Amino acid sequence: MVRPQAVTILDTTLRDGLQIEKAMVPTDVKVRLAQRLIAAGLRQIEVGSFVNPKKVPQMADTDDLLTRLRPYEDDGVEFFTLVFNRKGAERAADAGAKNIKLVLSASEGHSRANSDAPIAQATERLLDAADCARDHGIRFDITTAVSFICPFDGITPAENLVEVLRPFVDAGAAAIGIADTIGNAHPSLVRTNTSAVLEAFPGTPLGLHLHDTYNFGMANVVAALDLGVASFDAAMGGLGGCPFAPGAAGNIGTDDLVHLLHREGVATGVDPEALAEVRAPLIEAVGHELSSSLSQIPAAPAAYQGASR
Repeated sequence: MVRPQAVTILDTTLRDGLQIEKAMVPTDVKVRLAQRLIAAGLRQIEVGSFVNPKKVPQMADTDDLLTRLRPYEDDGVEFFTLVFNRKGAERAADAGAKNIKLVLSASEGHSRANSDAPIAQATERLLDAADCARDHGIRFDITTAVSFICPFDGITPAENLVEVLRPFVDAGAAAIGIADTIGNAHPSLVRTNTSAVLEAFPGTPLGLHLHDTYNFGMANVVAALDLGVASFDAAMGGLGGCPFAPGAAGNIGTDDLVHLLHREGVATGVDPEALAEVRAPLIEAVGHELSSSLSQIPAAPAAYQGASR
């Protein structure tokens, strides 16, 4: 495979980044963070999820956030939300969502922990949500959690991953996302499972959602790049984690990802200096320091700050 010359970054700061934070972040603050991300050049942003607010209180304002950010769609910004069942899809439709991500576990153990159902039952729920999305003219993607390693069941076999995805590709999913939910994958495993999905569904765009528990995140990005993957999720400063996956650490940092890609000569459309301006208000919002590598140093080396935007 040929490495892509440009990569699309879906920033998940407002959803995956904030969902397990103890400090409740007001909607006004989320809007201002989104505005800074957009100003830095990001054109795909995951703003929240339509889930039970009792389970994930931080996501209770997703509909309001979508409404307030809608004017930016005229400038080509795409907003995404997560949905786990038909009720969530209906809420997304009522909120005027244009893009949703359906999330299904690739292992039985995580499926029961995350959705209180085995994979077969969770699949039925999500296919019903996909029907609802199509009825309302909403694009839907399918993302599989624990696509490489599950904290309950261990390594996810590549063939299992493909079979979990197949019904949704057949149902018309616009794109596939495969997630390293607990950040425990390593490059060879990323190559194995990602290659299997690419081979099984060559006509469907594929992106990776990576976490960075063991500092393999950027190595896994490079492994996926070498397979031709041109879409990655990331959260500013390395925030985030799954509340239903023991041991999950933060996402790969949007700032670290942009820095790596630019060093590798891959364009992102993101201005690193403008992106760095997101750090201070984000730290103020969550009440603690960030974990990305770039957030630990005063600034990126000047020779690389503007490379390959």
